[in-house]
Amino acid sequence: MVFQIPRDASLELVRELFSRDRFAVESCGCEILEAAEGHAVCALELADRHLNANDLPMGGAIFTLADFCLGIASNYNQVASVTTSSTIDYLSVAGTRRLIARANADKMGKTLGFFTVEVHDSNDLLVARMTAICTRVG
Repeated sequence: MVFQIPRDASLELVRELFSRDRFAVESCGCEILEAAEGHAVCALELADRHLNANDLPMGGAIFTLADFCLGIASNYNQVASVTTSSTIDYLSVAGTRRLIARANADKMGKTLGFFTVEVHDSNDLLVARMTAICTRVG
């Protein structure tokens, strides 16, 4: 099912629509804090299930948060899109248990959208940066 988030969507509606992203929401615990055209902010409270064998945040958990945030920013008031390409750089080990991702459009075209997603810990330490290209599919 392909859906479009309407321009005037409330945060509650965006959360309802993206509750279908069961892996990010139910399994990982990602939450939506802000949503607008070309922009989103999401958070993740790290739990033991998010840690790797070294007791550090698993790269996959950080990637899931960034990708979830990207999906919201790229689909808000736009024709539905999917990620075509993404690259993530892990820059620091999080110093806190709360991660916050901020996705922003660098350029949104008719067919492609270019985005940067930054993930910080709650002390504002930059933990990871993702760049991504999304393709409109709707």
